[in-house]
Amino acid sequence: MDDAAHADRVDRLQLIRSANIGPVSYARLLKSHGSASSALKALPELARRGGPRAPRIADRQSVLDEMAMVAKLGAQYLFRDDPAYPVLLSELDDAPPVLICRGDLSLLERPTVAIVGARNASAASCRFARDLANDLGQKGVAVVSGLARGIDTAAHDGSINQGTIGVIAGGTDIYFPPENQKLQEAIADRGLLLSEQPPGTEPRARHFPYRNRIIAGLARGTVVVEAAPKSGSLITARLAGEAGRQVMAIPGSPIDPRSRGCNSLIRDGAVLIQCAEDVMELVRPFDERIEEARQSLHVKTPARSNDKGEPVRVPAVAKGDRHTVEALLSSTPVAIDELVRQTRMPLSDLQLALLELELSGRLTRSAGARVSLAPLN
Repeated sequence: MDDAAHADRVDRLQLIRSANIGPVSYARLLKSHGSASSALKALPELARRGGPRAPRIADRQSVLDEMAMVAKLGAQYLFRDDPAYPVLLSELDDAPPVLICRGDLSLLERPTVAIVGARNASAASCRFARDLANDLGQKGVAVVSGLARGIDTAAHDGSINQGTIGVIAGGTDIYFPPENQKLQEAIADRGLLLSEQPPGTEPRARHFPYRNRIIAGLARGTVVVEAAPKSGSLITARLAGEAGRQVMAIPGSPIDPRSRGCNSLIRDGAVLIQCAEDVMELVRPFDERIEEARQSLHVKTPARSNDKGEPVRVPAVAKGDRHTVEALLSSTPVAIDELVRQTRMPLSDLQLALLELELSGRLTRSAGARVSLAPLN
């Protein structure tokens, strides 16, 4: 890698690690400014428009230290526009700008199916998940899950010898749950371990929904084996459905709380599956969709760039329009499409207003293109 390419990767990582920069705002800043370097120069002005707080741009030395730690762990960065970045994941509006990977990146080229479920799963369901993962692996499928206790662990155990992908909520050097340390290392050695968080990050409750959207985004379909109502597995299933992927579930006894989530999914339209061939029948049609997506990735639109060192000037939305948008927001997430309907603003102006609010810490983005007002500290 030449010096210019290395400097650009440092700039990108510095932008990603800066305060209030999420996947959507990162992608919009890169598109509008053409480079991470130009976007970093534009941040102060953009944030001032949205509120009084200036953005906390990540310290460049801390970014270099992170990169050194990633290399020491035997991991590597996979940026969203890298050729090896998974095609289906890149379709998400909030796809991770960068992943930290340990293991075999070629697994990302395989058909991928997610298997998720309850942490306190029954022995019978763990056996089913393990056998299903093994059977899918024998058919050339990479099985992705979240390395949690119960069904996730069973899915990884069943596919470890054929191809398994573990997505974790913390850094790749943090083991959670602690009893899965050996399994996590085995996945890094014989499969693929993925994380959105930098090394040393302890997993927090807020990290798990972000992990779940990666699991759902990687896969052609998600199989839920056991799940209680309002569980994280149902969040993954919902995100899979919103992304246009197959949602599959294993039925269970109506008197077992661990089966209620799956039974509810089937009632609401998820496909009941009983074996690996059922799954394969549902995910095979994605071959054509993935090939079309790969072709579209080769068509790039030139973006504006300003790397001359001077402050970057960017178009601003009218102050009244920004106040109108903020007045419509509350602590309850609302779809951006609904804001378009109510404000009647051009989508580009609305997106810029949301970006300015986000950079100033006034906006929180949720899955499914929803936004809400951030709580005041």
